[in-house]
Amino acid sequence: MADYGGWQGKVLRVDLSTGKISSEDTVAKYKDFLGGEGLAWKVMWDEVPPGTKAFDPENRIIFGVGPATGTGWPTAGRLSVTSLWPISPEQSTGSELPATGHGGGNFAAELKYAGWDSIIIQGKSADPVWLYINDSQVELRDARHIWGNGIFRANAAISAEVGPEVMVTAIGQAGENLVRQSNMMAARSHGVGGLGGVMGSKNLKAIGVKGTKSIKIAADKGDWKALCERWMYLCGANSGSVVPSTPQPWSDYYGGGRWWARKGLFWGAAYPAVETGICPPGDVNRMGLRTMKGSSDFSRRDPSGRIIGELITTRMGGCTSCPLRCHVLYDNPRLSQYGYGRYHSNTCSGNQGTQHFPKQSSDTWLETDAKQLGSVIADDYGTWQNYGQLGKDVQYLYSHHVWEEHLTADEWDSIPWDLYDAGDPKFNLFYYKAHAYREGEFGEDLGLGTWRLFEKYGLDPHAVDYEKKKTNWKLGHKYHHSGAQEGALINMLMNRDPQNHVHNSYWGNGLPFEISVAIMDEITGLPGSMRERNNNVPVTRGQARYALLSHIMCMIHNSVTQCDYNGMSGAWVTPWKDRNYRGEPDIEARLYSALTGDTVDREGYEEIGLRMANLFRALTTRYMDTPNMRDDHDQCPDYVFEDYGQDRAPFTPGHDRLDRDDIEDARDFLYEEFGWSSSGLATRATLEGLGLGDVADIMATQNLLG
Repeated sequence: MADYGGWQGKVLRVDLSTGKISSEDTVAKYKDFLGGEGLAWKVMWDEVPPGTKAFDPENRIIFGVGPATGTGWPTAGRLSVTSLWPISPEQSTGSELPATGHGGGNFAAELKYAGWDSIIIQGKSADPVWLYINDSQVELRDARHIWGNGIFRANAAISAEVGPEVMVTAIGQAGENLVRQSNMMAARSHGVGGLGGVMGSKNLKAIGVKGTKSIKIAADKGDWKALCERWMYLCGANSGSVVPSTPQPWSDYYGGGRWWARKGLFWGAAYPAVETGICPPGDVNRMGLRTMKGSSDFSRRDPSGRIIGELITTRMGGCTSCPLRCHVLYDNPRLSQYGYGRYHSNTCSGNQGTQHFPKQSSDTWLETDAKQLGSVIADDYGTWQNYGQLGKDVQYLYSHHVWEEHLTADEWDSIPWDLYDAGDPKFNLFYYKAHAYREGEFGEDLGLGTWRLFEKYGLDPHAVDYEKKKTNWKLGHKYHHSGAQEGALINMLMNRDPQNHVHNSYWGNGLPFEISVAIMDEITGLPGSMRERNNNVPVTRGQARYALLSHIMCMIHNSVTQCDYNGMSGAWVTPWKDRNYRGEPDIEARLYSALTGDTVDREGYEEIGLRMANLFRALTTRYMDTPNMRDDHDQCPDYVFEDYGQDRAPFTPGHDRLDRDDIEDARDFLYEEFGWSSSGLATRATLEGLGLGDVADIMATQNLLG
């Protein structure tokens, strides 16, 4: 291995069919793709041909970390898990499409401390196994004694076997039963959505990691420490928020984003209670108090008027080297009445136990119980809600009597619909078990994913009207992190919900629009690069460049691996009014250069993202085998072009209706920014310019070059 910092130098490869365990040089093969998601695209391109399905032994599942993981780089503690996506529609080639799930906790850093830069898993074990990594000692161990158990017990059993310091990523019964819409969990409570069934198809129950190695930093250690502290000095709160949600003496603005801390708001279940208080920028010792997420997740009040979330929050947790702490730890003794423990933790939409209900309970404590009970059961069984999309699907099929008409009378009568109609937490005991064990046609349906589910009942997944709510986008993925034309473009590019917090977090940074757009115009170098919410105007090239930058920076984050939740907080935007809220756009390139010794400027760093994005584009095009990505892949659902009930023209202030011709213009701008053809294909010149000439050669043989 060349003498770089950040990378440990070895990628672990495990063939479950033969039991062979080997390694390969990280830098020699994968440096140009960083690690994480980018490394995985390279593996999928080289090793998983069109015609492969998600549950085939020939498919790979790559547990990816990057050079930044575990180094102290703030927020660099994420895990990217990549494979063929089980709920994507099957293509004409027979393949599902590739995508990545993202998780947190401490597993990713522990893998680096064990001396590994990623894990590539292939094949299928004859019997259930779990993978044990203890520094350079790697072995497959018998998992038959934990197969059939949930994620919580799997973690406990592995910890009992090898010691409590082990970091575990595991699947539950849903993954074992090859539920397409299933999950894996890192450290019990950090979900890696969508790929539990792929682990199950390989008879791989879990991976446990213990590490004692250090990671080399190329720069002087004092300089590295100062650079990490500089990033924290510039950083806001969770999801890129740079102003508080409530008035505070240090800020000129308030009212947006996820900076919830304020005077009089407590971690009320801590002993003694902890006041979140005033957390001005620059006070890095109070950064962990800024993101008091429990008060948002459970914002309703109990009969005495107190915020439920405040009453049950014990503290905020998070991932390795992240100062922003978005992982809420709760204490709700009421959960014991349902047979579960009182303690629970959650980051995003995991408080999912009411997403499928047609109405919420008027009793705020019952609603809280339902949310948390659903979340803890899902975490144990390893089911996945696809960011709330499944809940909308359930509501639709129930309210439109699809299940009533198609299920047998016995099965219909066996489902406790009275509890469902009431939003009763006890319905979740039935619901998640049916999902995880594929019980009956109802349980089977819960795990299919939107596309297969609606096709089963003769419904067009793109045409389903969820009571005029924006939900399903395309390929069965959730309408997620989208705003104006640039948000639509980002959703088009991906094979799942894009999880693009670079774009979404910048939109929600909390600053007035005129400040945000001025900063973004400086970043893109073009005018009109943002659109105000509910005030669309015709698309500009600046918006296309904003979409491109959001896409490639998200891919970089998922590859180095740095949390994308914080968008470009500190790089694009900052809480500091004496900086006119401008960040330092080159700070991530400086961090990368100091860490690795591979010196690049901002433009060079973005070029790495362009390389990964173009490889992903070629990979998707190859699996789809289409010369027309524009029409066959990069589509919007009809509802973005509609204005239900009022019929206001596009670009009318007060709503976000898009225009079909304008979206065609947006696509043209985006393709030109990427250097693609008008049909959305990467060109030889673009691929060769990014060092992907071998990819261009293969695409040419299949007539898939632009």
